[in-house]
Amino acid sequence: MSAADQGSQRRGPPAGGPGGFPGRKGPDLTVGPIGKTLIAFALPVLGSNILQSLNATANMFWVSRVLGEAGVTATNNANQLFFMMLGAAFGITMAANILIAQAVGARDEAMARRVVGTATIFFAVLSVGIGALGGVLTPYILAAMGTPPAARIDAIAYLRVIFAAMPFMFFFNFVMMAQRGTGDSRTPFYFALLQVGLDIVLNPLLLMGIGPFPKMGIAGSATSTLIAQGVTLAMMVIHLYRQKSILVLRPGQFRLLLPDFQIIRALLVKGTPMGIQMMVISLAAVTMLSFVNRYGVHTSAAYGAASQLWTYVQMPAMALGAAVSSMAAQNVGARKMDRVERVAIVGCLYAILFTGVPILILQALDPYVLQAFLRSTSPSLPIAVHINTIALWSFIPFGLAFILSGIVRATGAVWPPLIAMVISLWVVRIPVAKALEPHFGADAIWIAFPIGSLTTFILAGGYYFWNGWGSWRRARMLDMTPSADAPDTGLGQPMMAESEAITDEEQRELNLAAEGATGG
Repeated sequence: MSAADQGSQRRGPPAGGPGGFPGRKGPDLTVGPIGKTLIAFALPVLGSNILQSLNATANMFWVSRVLGEAGVTATNNANQLFFMMLGAAFGITMAANILIAQAVGARDEAMARRVVGTATIFFAVLSVGIGALGGVLTPYILAAMGTPPAARIDAIAYLRVIFAAMPFMFFFNFVMMAQRGTGDSRTPFYFALLQVGLDIVLNPLLLMGIGPFPKMGIAGSATSTLIAQGVTLAMMVIHLYRQKSILVLRPGQFRLLLPDFQIIRALLVKGTPMGIQMMVISLAAVTMLSFVNRYGVHTSAAYGAASQLWTYVQMPAMALGAAVSSMAAQNVGARKMDRVERVAIVGCLYAILFTGVPILILQALDPYVLQAFLRSTSPSLPIAVHINTIALWSFIPFGLAFILSGIVRATGAVWPPLIAMVISLWVVRIPVAKALEPHFGADAIWIAFPIGSLTTFILAGGYYFWNGWGSWRRARMLDMTPSADAPDTGLGQPMMAESEAITDEEQRELNLAAEGATGG
């Protein structure tokens, strides 16, 4: 076969549908222009994240209006525990996503289906077990958390329904992440839109007993989540069966539900550090909040308002991080490490652009935007403006670190990002805030944010770029050999086929992204 024929073979996906898999929906992330594909993939992820935030805000609005402070306190205490558990499960979900993406990139349909079968039974056992155990232990858990007695009865009612919904939530998140692993981020967005819409509509109906709906109080708020998750998950599975997706098993394939212990080991060994990382971040946030609370209600309110804006500032980088992780994982499976490097470059440039622009806008409109959460006459308003002046820019290095860590995790090297996060939060950010507090007061807390973010970026960048540490280029979740492409180990000078050379269009995208990021 001639070199030209080989290049042509590599450019076209194998027969059987996009990316070589029958019924696979979404682009093949191992070929084509990187910039356009990355943005097209990241936008639905960003939309899903925004929808989830709006859903939480809407639920809190109705609970506060109907049940007052006791209801809000009960919901907050229950959600603290729930989000910590969901964060732990996130690591396993992310590991399954990376495994599926690497299998898709390697054109290994058999491995992809094995991962789906094992992950399905694994999540079934895990979620049902957690749901049942949590329902029994709910009163004791809330007592250990110090939930105020006035809110404890409501918190128990709310949390027990949430635990009953746990299997639906775990599976919903798993299936959404798995679809992104195949290269499809649009379908999860549409179903997230359906889920959030159902939850927002049902919440006040079940909370207050409007029309034919029973009046369930705070349990109604949780029940709306259970129904919305269950209905949407069922419709999503039906859709995947109709699309003949590789993410659902058919008669004759149910033997794949028997656990593959090699895959379970990969899910636990690779997923646990990512779950721990989420818990490390949550605990650090709680610790910093305890520092803030010592300065009184005005400073706490100011910090709460500023944090609301930070949630939205972080979202573009987090969406890009999810996009580069899925894109990189497919290219790792295809052994196209030179393309993985280009995904990292484009992702970092976009992170600067899409984080920097919102920060500039917020800095210009800060007092007015913050009035969505604080009255114009509130003593907390100038404090919140001051906090943003110091801390808001820290999300640029945070975004860059998020991109580089997403690339590294896509290969299966999951411990270095966790270690970097532990160092930046618990060795740098929290101790710096404590050490500077006698000299700067509350400003020490705000100063610690950019110092911690810069540390995260330096550690993530150091591991990514320094070849002495860069064993991540050789890491893999499982051994998968591409069905068509020759292996590229990523060591030394990449040997690129004709189809892997940087095209004029890709070079223009890199130049445009660089100009946008630098304001040129």
